[in-house]
Amino acid sequence: MLVPKAVGPNAAARKYDILSALSAHALSRDKHRQRQILRLISLITTRYNWQRNELSMGQAEIARLWSVDQRTVKREMTRFREIGWLRVKRAGARGRVTVHELDLGRIVMDTQESWHSIGPDFVARMSPDEPAPEPSSVVPFQRQPTGGAPEPDGSLWGHVRCRLHASDPATWSAWFAGLDDMGRTGDVQCLQAPSQFHATYVTNHYAERLTAVLRSFDPTVTGVRVTGK
Repeated sequence: MLVPKAVGPNAAARKYDILSALSAHALSRDKHRQRQILRLISLITTRYNWQRNELSMGQAEIARLWSVDQRTVKREMTRFREIGWLRVKRAGARGRVTVHELDLGRIVMDTQESWHSIGPDFVARMSPDEPAPEPSSVVPFQRQPTGGAPEPDGSLWGHVRCRLHASDPATWSAWFAGLDDMGRTGDVQCLQAPSQFHATYVTNHYAERLTAVLRSFDPTVTGVRVTGK
């Protein structure tokens, strides 16, 4: 997933949206995860070069900022690399510190479940189906179809749509409203999303939920396949 750099006329707004997404994600997790994400936010706000996508900071300096020892720094930076939020851009050599870069696309993808905590306007402007109509405080993704309450049509997917909306309107609006029924392939329900990113995100985060609701109406369903247009 490509995310524009936070440079140009709307750079400040894009930075705030990334930091807002990280903050909301942190607050939805336990205290250990909150502390970990706060540490990353502190690196971004104090030493991250948005224009060059570079974080150049030695372990001793990070330890001082975080008020921890260097072993903790090494462990936490390794963890950020493992989950894909940080990547090594230039390995340290001859006394030079390792330069990292942020994978903003991965951070955006991993924080999406918390966007609704900020508000529907944030969800709408951070979603990926059509460009924002005018410059604003957004990362310029495309907008998801929000969709109102679905009308029952007697089909299996029609029943599932109504159940999903009734149980979680915010997630329905952000992720399920734009899914189209493409019929069955054997015992797998096929759905089409407005984009490949949308399809990938629903598959990674909601496939089990969709399958469970489908099976509550038709126990012969064994899974769901979501493709993008």
